[in-house]
Amino acid sequence: MVELFQLEPHVPSKNSKPIRLYTIGFTKKSAEVFFARLKKAGVKKIIDVRLNNESQIAGFAKKQDLPFFLKKIGGIDYEHRPDLAPTQALIDEYRKEKKGVENFKKKYLKLVKQRKVEKALDPKDLDGACFLCSEDKAPDCHRHFLTQYLSQSCPTPIEVEDL
Repeated sequence: MVELFQLEPHVPSKNSKPIRLYTIGFTKKSAEVFFARLKKAGVKKIIDVRLNNESQIAGFAKKQDLPFFLKKIGGIDYEHRPDLAPTQALIDEYRKEKKGVENFKKKYLKLVKQRKVEKALDPKDLDGACFLCSEDKAPDCHRHFLTQYLSQSCPTPIEVEDL
């Protein structure tokens, strides 16, 4: 597979402690399973990378409710970052027009590169954080593509675990 862009790889310092970054999707999970996974992993902050986080179908993960549940259940902070989400046009192209995951990935990575998201995120703030979106499994999800992008562009090594 040919990537749309090429980042110059960073050479981490031998003394660099890796950043521990998590990802999770809320669909096909009960609230009990969702919050238990976050607590067990020791997640400190959810970074919501969804464009649309107010839908009724989001259940316990709605924008109005999730920060409350996270704080009460696990002492976890919440931050919504729509700048890390794909555009509505890109989502529609993937879901409605069925253009395929490779097309979606290529266009999403181009978008995050244009937005310079690696400069908008402080690596210290990522340690113990968890990217949240709706997709159940990470491999074909933008949260996975985002962690790959950040792993290539961050001067500190990043270890990613999907919960």
